[in-house]
Amino acid sequence: MKKGLIALIVVGLLVVIAYFSFKGMYNNMVTMQEATAGQWANVETSYQRRADLIPNLVNTVKGAADFEKETLTQVIEARAKATSVQVDADNISPEQLQKFQQAQDGLSGALSRLLVSVERYPELKANQNFLALQSQLEGTENRISVERRRFNETVQGYNAYIKKFPQMFIAGMGGFEKKGYFQSAAGSENAPAVEF
Repeated sequence: MKKGLIALIVVGLLVVIAYFSFKGMYNNMVTMQEATAGQWANVETSYQRRADLIPNLVNTVKGAADFEKETLTQVIEARAKATSVQVDADNISPEQLQKFQQAQDGLSGALSRLLVSVERYPELKANQNFLALQSQLEGTENRISVERRRFNETVQGYNAYIKKFPQMFIAGMGGFEKKGYFQSAAGSENAPAVEF
């Protein structure tokens, strides 16, 4: 009788320990997944700020009568494409993130071409509205960079946690999947050629 009671107490303790361990790991995964989704929202907010600045920038540049229309059209089209790509914060797969990043890289390239072509228009470079918008755009690009870095750090912690033993079993049962990272644009490891 005593042995049976001791065995029952030991089994009961093991069940309680297993329950609280499982509960703790599962809740940590939920917390980390929500942190990833929250940081993704910060990334989207920064990109949205950039998208919101572009119409004002384009309208200011349109004021320069002989400004290249093709350049403005490229910026407008790239903005439309970039804002149409949506990523589900609950399922940030590497494939979704790559599509989002490609669209944003297209917009970044179009904006760069716009800002380079502005150099040929001294009256535009002296326009206070344009200078203010350009400054806001530069600040927004910095914010985007910071938020992307923070997102990658959050994802790294989450991905590492769900891959560790024994969390990997709970992650598999709970549907917690690896999230994607932001990566640098292809070719960015090469310094741009400067020719005089």
